[in-house]
Amino acid sequence: MRNRTATDQQGTVLSRAMRPVNHLVEKFIPSALVFAIVLTFIVAVLALALTGSSPVLIIKSWGDGLAGLLAFMTQMALVLLLGYILANTRPVRRLLGFLGGIPRSPIQAYLFVFLVAAVASLITWGLGLVVGALLAKEVAAQGRERGMKLHFPMLVACGFAGFVVWHMGYSGSGPLTAATPDSFIAEELGAPLPISETTFSSWNMIAAVITIAVVALALFLIAPRQSDKIVELTRDAREAGVVVEEEVLTPADRVDASRLPTLLLGIMLVAYLVIHFAQGGSLTLDIVNWSFLALILLLVRHPFELVALTKDAASNVGEILLQFPLYAGILGIMQGSGLIVLVSNAFVAISTPQTFGVLAFLSAGVVNFFVPSGGGQFAVQAPIMLTAAEQLGVDPSVPIMAVAYGDQWTNMIQPFWALPLLAIAGLKMRDILGYTTIVLIASGLVFAATLVIVSL
Repeated sequence: MRNRTATDQQGTVLSRAMRPVNHLVEKFIPSALVFAIVLTFIVAVLALALTGSSPVLIIKSWGDGLAGLLAFMTQMALVLLLGYILANTRPVRRLLGFLGGIPRSPIQAYLFVFLVAAVASLITWGLGLVVGALLAKEVAAQGRERGMKLHFPMLVACGFAGFVVWHMGYSGSGPLTAATPDSFIAEELGAPLPISETTFSSWNMIAAVITIAVVALALFLIAPRQSDKIVELTRDAREAGVVVEEEVLTPADRVDASRLPTLLLGIMLVAYLVIHFAQGGSLTLDIVNWSFLALILLLVRHPFELVALTKDAASNVGEILLQFPLYAGILGIMQGSGLIVLVSNAFVAISTPQTFGVLAFLSAGVVNFFVPSGGGQFAVQAPIMLTAAEQLGVDPSVPIMAVAYGDQWTNMIQPFWALPLLAIAGLKMRDILGYTTIVLIASGLVFAATLVIVSL
């Protein structure tokens, strides 16, 4: 790309206005892990001050709670891991290469990258994050070959913008947790909440379509035109993907290089999924993960390739694994000290059945800055919101989706989930934040309006 100093005065009015915010975000916002540590002590102090609990009780509740989300942590890690692997399989990379040649104008390119990333995010959030970055690079490279002037930061912003609907889709951790028997919110729910009442409810699906349409319109309006100074990608950024060059020397190597093991296991897993649904089984986090694993097993060429893809994807999972025990400990403090009841009662005091959904959504958007993992945030916030909803007589699907909407909403200006995408694209958060802030505003209007209508 061109020298950074040459681009200081480029971009839209909003992107220039957001530069001071970009500077503050990059300079002063610590890592998500530090946020989790700080939040642990904040909750502990609040429990001491507001509930009268002893330090011994709080520390014990925290320690006992650390292991409370181990199953959920594994499920979340698998969603991300399998999404990364799936996005980097050869058939998917070839598909992205084909898709990269479809747009014929800059506006088409920006909107096309957003729409594909949104669809991928609705399938699984791990896939959406990677596809957004890879497709932006592919479109930029093929556009450059055809002499098309494309604003690369805008392309990457469009790829990340697709992530704004992930929690409304197939891998939404909140709705899937609510549908999973014996989940950590089973006590608050009383019985599993079918996915048909959350993700696949008519109002959520309509909201997802409207959100995509409204965000696409917003991106169309702010996209740099030919009269603007364009920050182009001046090199071919396409990558060949994970290279598998294992030597086949022994009979064991020939087995590892054979298509048969992964193919047979993939077919067996597909058969299990067919039996599961044929016998009336429901969609849960586990079933979502097994469906993606089955697809991966059918797409990879051999175990060698699957191992290489897994090693490449594993580095993106480590930070999540470290954070989830801290979220579980926070939940342990809130439950053990009774702080969760105090917070839910306070929320009830300022809410009505009609305003509860919007207030829950706004609070979730704020909490997302401190707990950027959708699964981690759901673990901390869902029990509070479900308890408050029960007191107000609000259908549990409303707090479930309100927390989901709030999480995906402020992801647009929270750098945590943008980091993997930006690393792939070779950009910084300040390069895209001016554009994603518009996405935040446009999507927030749809989410709030949806929850107001559903609560009437």
